[in-house]
Amino acid sequence: MKQLIAITGGTGFIGQAICRQLLTQDCSLRVLVRDRRKLPLDLQAAELVQGDLADRDSLQQLVEGVDAVIHCAGNVRGATQSAFDRVNVDGSRNLLHAVKATGTTTTRLLSISSLAAREPQLSYYAASKRRAEQLLMNEGDGITWTILRPPAVYGPGDRELLPLFRLMARGIAVTAGSPLARFSMIYVEDLVSATLAWLQGSAGKEKIYTLDDGQVNGYDWHDISRIVGEICDRKVRVVQASPWLFDLPAWINSRFASLSGRAPMLTPQKLRELRHHDWVCNSADFQRDVDWHPQFLLADGLKATPGWPGHHPEQATP
Repeated sequence: MKQLIAITGGTGFIGQAICRQLLTQDCSLRVLVRDRRKLPLDLQAAELVQGDLADRDSLQQLVEGVDAVIHCAGNVRGATQSAFDRVNVDGSRNLLHAVKATGTTTTRLLSISSLAAREPQLSYYAASKRRAEQLLMNEGDGITWTILRPPAVYGPGDRELLPLFRLMARGIAVTAGSPLARFSMIYVEDLVSATLAWLQGSAGKEKIYTLDDGQVNGYDWHDISRIVGEICDRKVRVVQASPWLFDLPAWINSRFASLSGRAPMLTPQKLRELRHHDWVCNSADFQRDVDWHPQFLLADGLKATPGWPGHHPEQATP
């Protein structure tokens, strides 16, 4: 029998990648969308439920009768704690209550969180992701849940890291923090395959897992620059920017967000995340509990990512 899978955040970078893969599997897909026009044509074969995480009737319709729920929706932009909590915490609570209201104990819930939740003191975003995790841990009794904390995610469809790789392909890597800060990364298709492995298995319940691409001790900016340089056949220079080059626009964004009506990405809070010295993690626990292994180290993932000069899919060897 086909599984019926519900997903939130299906119009986002990670959500679209998961939806595309699910539609190739032996399952049916039901997607929560605020605006049907934002869902690519190739994903509209799914059953669509119009609404958002604040619409409890839509959430009830989304989760009724499903075998599993994949929660990808979240807010990554904003200048206040309430702006993040409204979606990341309150929205998660609404979804959890909708799942519990179905009265079934067989529905499984996978929440795609963020490695930022490990350091909630750094930003409003990180704090909201930690609170959403705690909500699930404290109120998720009666259902089977799992939380995944990916690090920086890149790949086809990414709009946040791709401009950075384009700049690096021109020969310069500008960092907001120390070039020696270390961080893990994961190619989006590896995150998708981890999601599918969770769906197909029965292990990994009621636990928080981190994911990475398998690079021991992650990368620093010199590692990234060397890899990009080898792909693009040029030297990439690492430059640590003067603090004010990032501090000033971040301060302006934060101060004038309410006046402009825009939700900024770069804020003083976000800078604290970017300047944190340690975003290294590993997926050993998930690999042990679930039959999954990452396939793409950074070089191969970058070669498989379109939209920049290093796109060489014929050379990518997962």
